[in-house]
Amino acid sequence: MNMLRRGRFAPTPSGLLHIGNAFTALCAWLQIRQAGGQFLLRIEDIDKSRSRPAFAERQIDDLRWLGLDWDEGPQAGGPCAPYYQSGREQLYENALERLKADGRIYPCYCSRADLASIASAPHGLSSEGTSYPGLCRHLTNEERHANETVKAASLRFMMTDESSSFEDAIHRVQNFGREEMGDFIVKRADGMFSYQLAVTVDDAAMEITDVLRGADLLDSTPRQLALYAALGLKPPRFAHVPLLADAEGSRLSKRDKSLTLATLRAEGARPERLVGLIACLAGWLDRLEPVTAQELIPCFHTKQLNKPLISVSDEQLRWLQES
Repeated sequence: MNMLRRGRFAPTPSGLLHIGNAFTALCAWLQIRQAGGQFLLRIEDIDKSRSRPAFAERQIDDLRWLGLDWDEGPQAGGPCAPYYQSGREQLYENALERLKADGRIYPCYCSRADLASIASAPHGLSSEGTSYPGLCRHLTNEERHANETVKAASLRFMMTDESSSFEDAIHRVQNFGREEMGDFIVKRADGMFSYQLAVTVDDAAMEITDVLRGADLLDSTPRQLALYAALGLKPPRFAHVPLLADAEGSRLSKRDKSLTLATLRAEGARPERLVGLIACLAGWLDRLEPVTAQELIPCFHTKQLNKPLISVSDEQLRWLQES
């Protein structure tokens, strides 16, 4: 019997959505709609210092403008509520308690300055910087007690000594050595849960079968797979799509105000043009033409998405902004 496929888009409300976010959201939505599955929207506002409710509301409105809908999530509800991470912290705490009971967590007293001063520390995963050299992993109880009087501890997950291998649905087999991953933080000293822990717990609790996201998160996958294994959870299938870049090859970001969906909408851009541009960039259409998200469902494939970046030309951007 075929399992019902469940996918999601999970933006962080720390800024406005730009066309790169729209590219990833549309890919994730089309994958699940083509499979006849269920699509969820989750707002990843675990970082309260950077997240803003106004951004979340605008992101939801922009996604609907793009032509996307969701079976579960904000405004739609569903059995896995709440769909805001800020309301799910007890689930993360429960997961931490299990990891502690299994001896997979230890306190770390290192500051960023401490780690930056270690010239020999190996380069780690691009999404999280330098690989942690394990300075606090083997502290004695006495040493930990002495550190606690000076500094609050973060909590690190203890990786095994094994390398990690998994198959990405787009990029095929991926291999990561133990030295690349390092023990990573699952709860910061200020009490904030990490992205790695929260996303793993939420995707499992929401029974997500397919995670399609940007290629910048490809190397986060082995850490999340380690958490799935430690918590006895079944991991989803992973697929990582290219990020969008400008004509010079620089990645688009939330700082590119002119390419946010909010700015494009204010300037009169039509959603069918943005969807058509994305379809052309992804190889679903062979020319620029307006199209709706719904019309693209039978066209979706990932044959041309096995690259880290796709550049958007100035000519394509001019076409997008034509009325």
